[in-house]
Amino acid sequence: MASFTKRPGELLWFSLLGLGMLVGAAAALMVLIKGHSHMYNVSREIPWGILISTYVFFVVSSTGLCLVSSLGHVFGIEQFELIGRRAILLAIITLLTGFGTIAMEINHPIRMAIYVILSPNFESPIWWMGTLYGIYLMLLIGEFYFLMRNHHKGAMTMGLLGFVAAVTAHSNLGGVFGLLEARPYWHGSFLPLYFILSALVSGGALISIIVYYNYQFRKIALPARYPQFIDTLAKLQALFLMILTFFVTWKIIPGLYGRPPEKFEATMALLTGPMAFNFWFFEVLIGMLIPIGLLLNKKFRTPFGVMLAGVFCTVGIFFMRYDLVLGGQIVPMREGEVNLVGGLLSYSPSLAEYAIVGGALATCMFLYTLAEKVFDLEMKSH
Repeated sequence: MASFTKRPGELLWFSLLGLGMLVGAAAALMVLIKGHSHMYNVSREIPWGILISTYVFFVVSSTGLCLVSSLGHVFGIEQFELIGRRAILLAIITLLTGFGTIAMEINHPIRMAIYVILSPNFESPIWWMGTLYGIYLMLLIGEFYFLMRNHHKGAMTMGLLGFVAAVTAHSNLGGVFGLLEARPYWHGSFLPLYFILSALVSGGALISIIVYYNYQFRKIALPARYPQFIDTLAKLQALFLMILTFFVTWKIIPGLYGRPPEKFEATMALLTGPMAFNFWFFEVLIGMLIPIGLLLNKKFRTPFGVMLAGVFCTVGIFFMRYDLVLGGQIVPMREGEVNLVGGLLSYSPSLAEYAIVGGALATCMFLYTLAEKVFDLEMKSH
């Protein structure tokens, strides 16, 4: 590892990520030995926990990276061409990390991989989710291959197909939640659209971070279109965030108007109940208001300012995923439930769940940082 690093800071960074990966691997091993019921705090009443929300976070990020990068080599916006290779590579890494995270949530991931082919259920949104994301992954790998070979026509074709696959797979992921009629907080056609929009925000935020990392921190020679790219990315990200704020507002209003059963209780838990701090501080303030303020202010429309807004967005969206997954489950579905807090079910991740999430984040950052050392990710001009 020392041969890959030239500065003490890089060696420290790799060491910290390696430690995080070791902790996550140790927790995963304990889960495999002792089982989910002994290591996770999920239950029959709340079967989906932080591992599901982290999976959603990673695959949403992958979709967003694919969509934003397609502005360059698919739709011909020249200033976005410079992030093509890096964005697609990170899209592959985040997608694989998401697969690894959900594999730790599933009791028998190998059995699932076998029977998803031998015994497909075409009426299951979850079956379609796995199938569509598998196709999407293959298209991403093909797109990255053509980008690395400077085969622009092949990259455009694969990028267009990847764009369609990303929208299809990700809207289907929203359908996994939205088609659950028994969970009123999720049910409806809103979530597939909401997932696509929030993916754009995630993609723009991560691109701003990796661009700053490479051109400001690593001091790679700046492309001629770099200032124009930063300014365009900042404006586009501000637009995405303002539309997302509009979507979040209209996600809340139907949960309040008329007090629909179960949906009202879940919405109030988000606004004034146990998830209120996550919502108002992380989702609204950190994830939307502060980044919008930074990106609309010309003084902060700099590489550092755009990167800082990206970091805030990424943190806010991580909590947005957690609140969405938990919010749909905290209202009890049966009468006579015990151990309720204010009439609601409660859940907090176990140490093993935290360790696996931390290990997944460390693995994602480790693989991307390592890839920057291995591949030539500077885009060549047409």
